[in-house]
Amino acid sequence: MSLACGIPLLECVYCLACARWAWKRCLHSGAHDSDTWGLASPEEFDPVPRMCRFIMANYETDISNPQFAPPGGYQMDLNNIITRKSYKDTKGRVTPYLIYLDHAHSDIVLALRGLNLAIEGEYAVLLDNRLGKRKFDGGYVHNGLLRAAGWVLDRECDILKELVEKYPSYNLTFAGHSLGSGVAAMLTMVVVLNRGKLGNVDRKRIRCFALAPARCMSLNLAVRYADVINSVVLQDDFLPRTATPLEDIFKSILCLPCLLCLRCMRDTCIPEDVLLRDPRRLYAPGRVYHIVERKLFRCGKYPPVVKTAVPVDGRFEHIVMSCNATQDHAIISIQREAQHALDLMLDREPAMSIPTNQKMERQETLRKEHVEEHKAALRRAVTLSVPDAQCSSEYGTFDDSSNDGSHHEESNSSESSNRSRQRISWAELIDRIFEKDESGHMVVRKSLSQSES
Repeated sequence: MSLACGIPLLECVYCLACARWAWKRCLHSGAHDSDTWGLASPEEFDPVPRMCRFIMANYETDISNPQFAPPGGYQMDLNNIITRKSYKDTKGRVTPYLIYLDHAHSDIVLALRGLNLAIEGEYAVLLDNRLGKRKFDGGYVHNGLLRAAGWVLDRECDILKELVEKYPSYNLTFAGHSLGSGVAAMLTMVVVLNRGKLGNVDRKRIRCFALAPARCMSLNLAVRYADVINSVVLQDDFLPRTATPLEDIFKSILCLPCLLCLRCMRDTCIPEDVLLRDPRRLYAPGRVYHIVERKLFRCGKYPPVVKTAVPVDGRFEHIVMSCNATQDHAIISIQREAQHALDLMLDREPAMSIPTNQKMERQETLRKEHVEEHKAALRRAVTLSVPDAQCSSEYGTFDDSSNDGSHHEESNSSESSNRSRQRISWAELIDRIFEKDESGHMVVRKSLSQSES
């Protein structure tokens, strides 16, 4: 009898929880996520539309006769496409990509396209993960995306090294969309930790643009690598906000109502500060640029505004109940709105051309502002008790980049001598990535097979 009386009470509690969750979601707009962020400058946002074009070029069967080119075309010199890999070449290990030498902007670009729902191998990349499966550089990352990055580096390392050494003043840029954005972020982290294998490239020359990024690394890594990784999110895009692991979504597609019910109860009952202290929870990587073009209870679109920050708490934690959630994930939408936003930024600039010395001063000021914002984010992560967060970077983020590079290079050289000058694949090198021991010193991590056994 008592059990029968308790069932209606549980139903009422569950209904109230669902109502609270639905009310919060219906009132939550994508613009709320970046309310307190600062505005991006045209100098820092300038590469984004260009990276979108390079990524979109991967969708063409024949770039010389484009079928899906955006307005203005891809703006690429076909003679400067160093290499291009299709599905036939990648065999489902990673999305198609190309390497482009952009002389106009002094850039060496490796651009990866997004997920293709018709390719079974790309599902395997997504499903190759579980919470806490792969530890990397003091945090956790998506195992499948990390292995895909190793596959790319095994095949393109020599080309990238040759280009970096031939053009010492050029940046090395990794760019990707959706699934490709996660691979690009993993590529950036691995290359930063092993710069000696790419001709001792300076960390300041390495950067990443992750468009519509997948949640692929733990919070401490997302904040620590914010000086080299940049994520771009268009308004209500669902993927950066999908905290449920991607592999769980695909495995639970036949029981999606059950998944939504569990998510509802979790969001209602578990505070955000508790979620922040879960070291296995994955987030969108690096510094975030949020393109905002719609407002709550307003009809139509507004001129897009780009806001940027290195957020710690409130890093796109809530899915937006919007009919544009999937449309805002499309690369063509991101390219269109990013170009529009950049054009508006440039229109607000003085009509006269800026002198070269003044432009350099502005770039230096912007760099200093980003460094201070990055340091503040690291301190904020420590304040919120984010696992493995550190106030001072030991990874070359600020003033000690040369020390970090030499430390890793010495470790890598000792590893190579122990293997009798045999070439180590990037997949093996990833499994040997550096970790901290109990005394706080950097040591080479044991192989994955040993640690899992």
